[in-house]
Amino acid sequence: MTRVWPWLRLVAAVGILVVLGWRLGSAAFLDGLRAVDPWSVVAALGIGLLTTVCGAWRWCVVARGLGLPLTLGSAVSDYYRSLLLNAVLPAGVLGDVHRAVSHGQQSGDVGRGVRAVVFERFAGQVVLVLVAVAVLVARPVAVDVRPGVVVSAVAVLVVGAVVGAVAGTVVASRVPKVRAVLGRTFSDARRALLTRYALPRVAALSAVAVAGHVALFVVAARAAGSTAPLGRLVPLVVLALLVMAVPVNIGGFGPREAFLAVAFGAAGLGAAQGVTTAVVYGVLALVAALPGVLTLVPGSQRRQVARERAGQAVQQVPALVG
Repeated sequence: MTRVWPWLRLVAAVGILVVLGWRLGSAAFLDGLRAVDPWSVVAALGIGLLTTVCGAWRWCVVARGLGLPLTLGSAVSDYYRSLLLNAVLPAGVLGDVHRAVSHGQQSGDVGRGVRAVVFERFAGQVVLVLVAVAVLVARPVAVDVRPGVVVSAVAVLVVGAVVGAVAGTVVASRVPKVRAVLGRTFSDARRALLTRYALPRVAALSAVAVAGHVALFVVAARAAGSTAPLGRLVPLVVLALLVMAVPVNIGGFGPREAFLAVAFGAAGLGAAQGVTTAVVYGVLALVAALPGVLTLVPGSQRRQVARERAGQAVQQVPALVG
């Protein structure tokens, strides 16, 4: 099953795009590619820099909480590379896997290196959910959805998640090895996220990153020709950001386009307009990650390793002199 699952995700994503193309035609997709203009490219690079620095800074806070060394410069470079790999590789998370394992190997603790990235991404998703709930309660989508319905749905999801987590913990606690891993993970999570130093910083950086992603979606919608007011647009794009967490996509394409087609159609903005907006966003997200190409140049990697070795040598000087 482990070997089959990646192929199933790929087939599912292709199936979604094929169905959309069959129902709406190829014009919506082609319009999205043609809608990208120089202004939107510049905006994507600027917003991408902001969100990448926020994500890298958040990673630094989490990693240092676990006792792992990580400078902001190295974090930004590695984060750009992971975003690029996520955007061009089918699974959508291979860049994060590479970032986690690479940092763990450099730090001498692969387990904590992986947990640092998992905690960092998890914190971002939690803040995204909280922002989505706040936005939908304040500005419900312009269809037959009321704040009470949204709150009830979120409550059901939260209760289900808690029940599932508790049940999984109870079952896992009966296996000594799993119990030890869970205990170590929870302990690291408290150190990395739930301290007076880490929690406000991680929350603030995540909120700014979410705002940046929403802004990029708005840029994509305007480039795609949408004139919908922000009050109607923002709730839809916040929900789209949640849908993008579904691990069934090809470089991000798939569920996002399907959701925005349905959401824009239900909101009276046109299903084809939703697909075009989603395609523009996908292209701009790739543009925002393009600086990661610079981190793939062999010379830049050698320079980074040289800087790290030089830093280690400098740290050893006092011991050698003593």
